[in-house]
Amino acid sequence: MKYCKKCVMPDTRPGIRFNEDGICSACQSYEHRKSVDWDARWKELEAICDKYRGMNGDGYDCAIAVSGGKDSHFQVHLMKEEMHMNPILFTVEDNFPMTEAGIHNLRNISEEFGCNIISMKPDIKAQKKLMRYMFEQYGQPTWYVDRLIYTYPLYMAAKFNTPLLVYGENISYEYGGAGYQETYSAKEQLNNGVASGISEEELIANAGVTAKDLSLTRAPEKDVIDALDPIYISYFVPWNSVKNAIYAKSRGFHDLTHEWRRTMCMEDFDQVDSRAYLVHPWLKYPKFGHTSTTDYASRFIRYGLIDRETAVQLVKEHDSKLDPLCVRDFCEFCGYSESEFWAIVDKFYNKEIFEKNALGEWVLKHPVWEK
Repeated sequence: MKYCKKCVMPDTRPGIRFNEDGICSACQSYEHRKSVDWDARWKELEAICDKYRGMNGDGYDCAIAVSGGKDSHFQVHLMKEEMHMNPILFTVEDNFPMTEAGIHNLRNISEEFGCNIISMKPDIKAQKKLMRYMFEQYGQPTWYVDRLIYTYPLYMAAKFNTPLLVYGENISYEYGGAGYQETYSAKEQLNNGVASGISEEELIANAGVTAKDLSLTRAPEKDVIDALDPIYISYFVPWNSVKNAIYAKSRGFHDLTHEWRRTMCMEDFDQVDSRAYLVHPWLKYPKFGHTSTTDYASRFIRYGLIDRETAVQLVKEHDSKLDPLCVRDFCEFCGYSESEFWAIVDKFYNKEIFEKNALGEWVLKHPVWEK
């Protein structure tokens, strides 16, 4: 494994690129901000909003895909209070037991900003089947929910005649990944690698689901997508996860302080809605040798909040340690024993980058703290 010379991101992150100086594409994107005319970008956003504002009379004139999290709070504030739009919010709930913070935050975003939220709860029977199959075969247990998070707002924006559909950050550009491109348009988001690459035919043949079960996971027809104007807010403002969290707290957002200290995370404000869901992002660790703390430590370096030495120690302390509460909630929902769960996880360890130590634990062959 090779690591970025500025942050702690390894070259095993899917789609990330390093330049000749050993700097990852995410750090290059952040450095590029210095040359961006943010005043001009803001005016571009104003022009887009001017195009759609009031298009349905007193009805909605834009839609925002939300989870209730810190970024959702910021997006709703920006569109409603600064751009003076009338947004309708769409969310997908994952059916897992929610944290107290998660329950509060989704309610808070409606009460604080005065917005209607239309929430989709997926078919639990289909979700369990698909979770088990995708976990056992690919180590991607929440593929079904993640796919709906991308497709459902597209269908609903078309239904409510709100072509302007607002998303937060362009993940591929901000953090490095497939589809790396600086653009305001989110039309290609379905192809960013988070919830793509699995055929419907495979799932019908092997996961015990039907075509009807998967109907909403299909992308809308091309003419429907072409009629929409989905945008990334991160193109128009210098996106900062920590700054968003600080702002969201000022508007009533709750992090996990005093509720739950997650062993694999260095922060307490990202993806706070449910515990079981976090198994999915943690599974990047056995496959690629990094997960949540590497992601956030790298962001903190870019934001100038910590140095690389501190980041390395945070990664060493947290990244490998999936929280037991995540495992318990996940197993209860899917119907696994914990020994079954860990046996499945064990087969995903990438032997090119991992080996077992004298205690029988998987350890990285070339961790960032030995570089």
